[in-house]
Amino acid sequence: MSANTFGKIYRLTSFGESHGVAVGGIIDGCPPNVSLDLELVQKDLDRRRPGQSSITTSRKEYDKIEILSGILNGKTLGTPIAFSVRNKDAKPQDYENLKEVYRPSHADYTYEAKYGIRDHRGGGRQSARETLARVVAGSIAKQVLQQIDVKIIAFTSQVGHISLPSDYHYDSVDQDLIESNIVRCPHADTSQKMIDLIKEVKEAGDSIGGTITGIVYNTPIGIGSPVFDKLHADLGKAMLSINAVKGFDYGSGFQGLSSRGSELNDSFVNEGGIRTTSNNSGGIQGGISNGEEIYFRVAFKPVATIGIDQKTVTKKGDQTNLAAKGRHDPCVLPRAVPIVEAMTAMTILDHVLLSQTTRISQ
Repeated sequence: MSANTFGKIYRLTSFGESHGVAVGGIIDGCPPNVSLDLELVQKDLDRRRPGQSSITTSRKEYDKIEILSGILNGKTLGTPIAFSVRNKDAKPQDYENLKEVYRPSHADYTYEAKYGIRDHRGGGRQSARETLARVVAGSIAKQVLQQIDVKIIAFTSQVGHISLPSDYHYDSVDQDLIESNIVRCPHADTSQKMIDLIKEVKEAGDSIGGTITGIVYNTPIGIGSPVFDKLHADLGKAMLSINAVKGFDYGSGFQGLSSRGSELNDSFVNEGGIRTTSNNSGGIQGGISNGEEIYFRVAFKPVATIGIDQKTVTKKGDQTNLAAKGRHDPCVLPRAVPIVEAMTAMTILDHVLLSQTTRISQ
């Protein structure tokens, strides 16, 4: 499978560079005759776009989507959906000083070592601007999943040392509160502390990381496969493919390591159908969904591009110092929330379609 393609049946191939002409993609495998609201797709793009608040990059891109094929009169045709978003506020001149220099903790060195060439303009293909293609494909996937009542949300649950209260549970999330503040945290007091911290970090020319929590409601029972195509394994791959992601866990995850099996096991009951009395498994057992809510956490590192002087080397190996001159996020979390939702939706829809194919073949 191409390194630029994600998915087995519902597939996205993305294209474009950060400061090139456009970024876009081709979606293959989308079911036909599905009604799509392109305004909802644009809304998700708006949640990801730069320049949306005082705690994001100042780059002004309005990210207006142009559908090139695959949709007629608001419905999918079952043919490839091609789309493009043109770059309007690209400033490649801001990156001229990076032609001969490797940015600390970026992919500049490894990319050039692998391919022998790189686009130094804002990272080119390495840039998180590529993720807008994922948001489009994920937004369409969310609308397809709505047909079977699957709902996906994500929110910022930690920034630096500030996190949601320990008694805050994933099943008490108010979705309206997520979009009520610029950091996308569903807890008013915590969100303000997060915003204050990000502003402090931005003022210092530095960056900070944190955690995004994702939840899938009404997942069909039985999607995912044992061994290599476990549902949580594919969710992990999806999340770890996002720029700046350093970790993924689901269910009790790392927090459950100090517990005993007697405390952590999810007992089964029959209450109008087989359910579990707790959900430490995070909705997935043996790599297959059990019908409970799927919940997981995605850890994002501090953005590598900062305005503070750092030691590095040139392509010739000469020691030098570097401070970023471009427009960058002090914290990626607010803009990464719709990206996490998108990658979740694509993964879940792909497994739903795979499950249907498997059952037909049997």
